[in-house]
Amino acid sequence: MTMEKMERKEIIRVIYLYLFSFVGLVLITVGMVRLVDLGLKVYIFKKADQVLIYPEYPYPAKPAPDGTTNELTPEERGRLKQEQLEYQTKQQEAEKERTAANALAMIIVGAPLFLYHWRTVQKDKRS
Repeated sequence: MTMEKMERKEIIRVIYLYLFSFVGLVLITVGMVRLVDLGLKVYIFKKADQVLIYPEYPYPAKPAPDGTTNELTPEERGRLKQEQLEYQTKQQEAEKERTAANALAMIIVGAPLFLYHWRTVQKDKRS
C-alpha cells in the first residue's frame, strides 16, 4: 500500500469515528432533554401536559319518522362526559409512557455508540 492510500484510509477512519461519536452524543442529549422535559411536566408544570378540549354541545336530536326524539338524558350526558375524561386521562398516561420509552431508547442506543467510538478516538490519540 502506498503512503497516500494509508493516509486517505486513516482520514476516513478518523472522520467515521468522530461522526459516530457525534451521533451517539446527539442521541444521548436528545434522550436526556426528553426525559427532563417529561419530568418537569409530571412534577413541576403539571398543567403543561393537559389537553383542553372545547366542550361538546349536543346537537338537537332529529325526530324519528314516528315523531319521537332521541335526546340524551342528563344521566347519559354525565356518563358520556365522564367516559371522555377517563379516555383523556388514559391518553395522557400513554403519551407519557411513549415519551419515556423513546427517550430511554435514545440513551440506551446513543451511550454505547458514543462511548465505543470516543474511546477509540482517545486510544488513537495516545498512540
